[in-house]
Amino acid sequence: MSPALQRAPWQQRLQNAWLTRGPLAWCLWPLSLLFGGLLRMRHLLFRTGFLRTAGLPIPVWVVGNVVVGGAGKTPTVLALCRWLVSHGRTPGIVSRGYGGRAIGVQEVTTESSATEVGDEPLLLRLRSQVPVFVGRDRVAAAQALATHHPEVDFIISDDGLQHTWLKRDWQIIVFDARGAGNRWLLPAGPLREPLPSRVPSNSLVVYNCPEPSTPLPGYSTTTGLAGAVLWSNWRHGQSACAAILADLATASQKTPILAAAGIAQPERFFSMLRHRGVNITPLPLPDHHDFATTPWPAHATDVFVTEKDAVKLHAHTGPTRIWVMPLDFTWGDDMDQALLAALHHSLGQHQQPRQD
Repeated sequence: MSPALQRAPWQQRLQNAWLTRGPLAWCLWPLSLLFGGLLRMRHLLFRTGFLRTAGLPIPVWVVGNVVVGGAGKTPTVLALCRWLVSHGRTPGIVSRGYGGRAIGVQEVTTESSATEVGDEPLLLRLRSQVPVFVGRDRVAAAQALATHHPEVDFIISDDGLQHTWLKRDWQIIVFDARGAGNRWLLPAGPLREPLPSRVPSNSLVVYNCPEPSTPLPGYSTTTGLAGAVLWSNWRHGQSACAAILADLATASQKTPILAAAGIAQPERFFSMLRHRGVNITPLPLPDHHDFATTPWPAHATDVFVTEKDAVKLHAHTGPTRIWVMPLDFTWGDDMDQALLAALHHSLGQHQQPRQD
């Protein structure tokens, strides 16, 4: 494999340093003090009214991370969209559009390019089938969404936990098995903001892992592979099939199947495949890898990719069969009841009648 296609060594080294307070973390610790000072100054400006939040006439929920890197926000947002629809709501999504070249506010359509709007917003649009707007200014993006889609009565902000300009009715704080790492702020640790000593008001903590990974009480969810579907069929809305994944797992015992992942935690994807009995040859790529060129050998028969990577692939006529592996995201009755309470609170704040 070409070194250019491997996960950036500095990126992996930094993520490893964030798990403990080792030599590299200590070297970066003075910078984290500076970062913490900037955060405190920013919070002071909001508390004193020098900076102000902007609200919308409809409820806004923010789904975000306290830590850097993928903790499972995208499947959480998709699951919340489905849940809101099942309770009579018409949701829409706003996102920063990280990795995209779009300037200003832009609506994401099924024909949008991941290069233009970002891979995660395009995935959210394809999977959720709800309106999605991107923009660095999430207030402007939310206002544009509400203006262009007056039927939308609920907005979910993908990421944006630290984007305090957009007033939120509720926030969902997502963690994975890494928890808060070494509990230091960037760049000495993975924290975008200090880990709170208790769950903030109007907040719900979700763990995308079997057990809580921080002292904060929250709700564990189950994330796994729903199955496999050919890329061309996935682009046309076909669902994944568990039986196809089982057949591929059987075939892989003779010849390992290449699995490519350009996400923040590629090993998570590889582990899910191994858990389903698939014998793989892993190909970790840098987060938000653009797939401008095909990173796997031309003679590869089958390749597994994540949905986040699938949105960046283009039509191909080669012999390689590209299999997309969507995630199945579920939670228990306790989290369902907590979400219902949050929904009723949010609707009460905006005096909207319930439809469920």
